[in-house]
Amino acid sequence: MPNFRVGRVSQEIQREVTDILHKRVRDPRVDGVTVTGVEVTGDLQQAKVYYSTLSSDKAEREETQKGLEKATGLVRKELGQRLTLYKTPELSFERDESIEYGNRIEALLNQIKEEDE
Repeated sequence: MPNFRVGRVSQEIQREVTDILHKRVRDPRVDGVTVTGVEVTGDLQQAKVYYSTLSSDKAEREETQKGLEKATGLVRKELGQRLTLYKTPELSFERDESIEYGNRIEALLNQIKEEDE
């Protein structure tokens, strides 16, 4: 039997983390962060939050990651107050590489199209 609760909880965590990052976290390193998805374990104890930024600079991406790691405690505390779960999941932030991958494929396809013309 499928577990729909995990999906609902992950959607709710995504919505709330996005709101918390935009309204509560004042660290300039996390400005412009977009939460693209959340993966929650079956026991709802851990959650991976996937994010993306517009910057492609490696140093800037590292600073964003450090800012998110620094804000993890605040985000988890706020999440615990907003969600009605027995235990608030441990959060880990990971950069979502799928957007950059899609942009790279699109650029390659455009390059092939230009070469054919």
